[in-house]
This record gives sequence, structure tokens and C-alpha cells, in this order.
Amino acid sequence: MLKLSEIQRPIERELTIFEDKFKESMRSSVPLLDRITHYIVKRKGKQMRPMFVFFSAGSCGEINDATHRGAALVELLHTATLVHDDVVDNANVRRGFFSVNALWKNKVAVLVGDFLLAKGMQLSLANDDFGMLKIVSDAVQQIIEGELLQLEKARRMDIDESIYFEVIRQKTASLIASCCACGAASTGADDATVEQMRQFGEKVGMAFQIKDDLFDFGIDDVGKPLGNDIKEKKLTLPLIHALKQVGKPEKQRIINLVKNHNDDSQKVTEVIAFVKANGGMEYASSQMLAYQQEAFNILTHLPDNAYRHGLEQLVRYTTERNK
Repeated sequence: MLKLSEIQRPIERELTIFEDKFKESMRSSVPLLDRITHYIVKRKGKQMRPMFVFFSAGSCGEINDATHRGAALVELLHTATLVHDDVVDNANVRRGFFSVNALWKNKVAVLVGDFLLAKGMQLSLANDDFGMLKIVSDAVQQIIEGELLQLEKARRMDIDESIYFEVIRQKTASLIASCCACGAASTGADDATVEQMRQFGEKVGMAFQIKDDLFDFGIDDVGKPLGNDIKEKKLTLPLIHALKQVGKPEKQRIINLVKNHNDDSQKVTEVIAFVKANGGMEYASSQMLAYQQEAFNILTHLPDNAYRHGLEQLVRYTTERNK
């Protein structure tokens, strides 16, 4: 499988420029804010979302200043949602580093998340990027609605397959969809092309999240079963499908384990074994590959160039990565 650094080659220069512009977009005259945003930039992730913006733009036209603003806008939004998520989830660690709320407490973390959202709006409005701002604002709304839908359903443990797909479409896929739509919009592409790229990003996002959910039924670096979603009482696709394969008593027994014994590692291991024995992994994998193929089908309508190939490689990366 290709490394992310190899996939990035056609847009290496753009990503280097983007890093500087992203840092600049977070600048503040308040020393505390500047310290925190510097800390956030220092522990940045894989830059997957800016990559989708740049590759989408290159596939639809010419990468330009608006493309760089679109990448910064999406990354500001994404970073804001992560900071807020850590507060909501009471999480102290993010990508192996202390979270903002762990170091500076919840009140500061919420305000920092708000600041990043405001910076994104300011960046767009200062440059009349109304189309991209609308795309990203729609994604913000969907992310919040998806989070609340998941919270509501998790309490009653009644998430079926259709609800699961709606939650991941809103929570995860909408953001990747906005990256691809912003990339296309930044080049002046017509509405039909922007929508086509939005749909492409949504398919990739669905496959990406299913892959993430499959990881949870694996083993961690020290050989222990993961089961983090089970510990958080989240019903994901492998478990939802497995529950459909058994009668009511067994279904209630497994749901009871997830609901009331999710902090018992032996019980979590039992749930993981149940999912594997009842075809949950294979079914989720087949759904992930179906979304991957739908994404590939959309790409056939784009010009055959290095940027389209970059998107193809990113799609493969989302489903073949091992972490």
C-alpha cells in the first residue's frame, strides 16, 4: 500500500504553502490563544482534508489562492470540531498528545473552538468566498445534527442500519464531502461539477468511517482487544448486522453486555467474538467496498491527470490503511 507521503507528491508544494497560510489564519493578538493554536498546529494530523481540497481542485481546474483559502477554511472547521469533541467526550488525549481541554480546561477549549470557527468565517467573508462558506456551513450543521442524533439513539440503544448510515453521513462524510466540493468550487467549476465532487467526497467519507469502525473489533499494539466503541456504548455497523442474525434472547443478552458491562474487558471481548461469529466484519467490509466503488465510478467522469490519480490513491488509502 502507498504511504501518504507518496500520494502527496503532486501537491507537495501546495501543502507546504498551506501549512504557512493555516498558521497565519489562526494568528491572534491574545498571547494565550496564540500559545494554544501553536500547540494545535504542532500536533497536526495527516492533512487528509487539505489533500482532498487540492486534489479535487486540480481535477476540476487550476489550483489557486481560493483553493488555499478553502483548505484553510475546512481545516479550521475540522480543528474546531475536534477541540469541541474532546470537551463533549471528556477526552484527555488526541493523537497521542494531551487535548486542549486536558491542558487548559473545558472553558478555554470551548472558547478556542469558537475562535477557530469565527476565524474560518472571517477568512471567507474577507475574500467574498460565499460559495465555499455555504458549503462548509452546511457541513457544520450536519456534523452537529449527526452528533445529537447519535447521542439520542445511543441512550435507547435502538440504532438500526439506516440510522447508523445517517449518523456517519452527517458526522464524518459531510466534512470530506465539503473538502471535495470546496476544491471544485475554488476553481470556478459549475454547480453540477461541485455537486458531483460533493457526492464523491461523501462516498469516500462513508467508506472511511466504516473502516474506522472495523478497526474497533481488532487488537491494539499490546495485544488487547480494542472495543472502544463498545465501551462508549456505540452501536456500529459490524455489531448492528451481527445482532440482526440472532433471535431476541441472544440479541437482548448482547445489548445488555454493551449497556451495563461495557467496562468489563472480558464482556467486551465476548461482544467482539459475537460480532466475528455472526458475519459482522464481512458485512461491514462489503458495505465499505461498495461505497469505495461508487466513489471510483464518479472519478471516471474527471480528466485523466495526476490529481485524479491522487484522489484514486486517497480512496484506496482510506480502505486499506492499517490505523
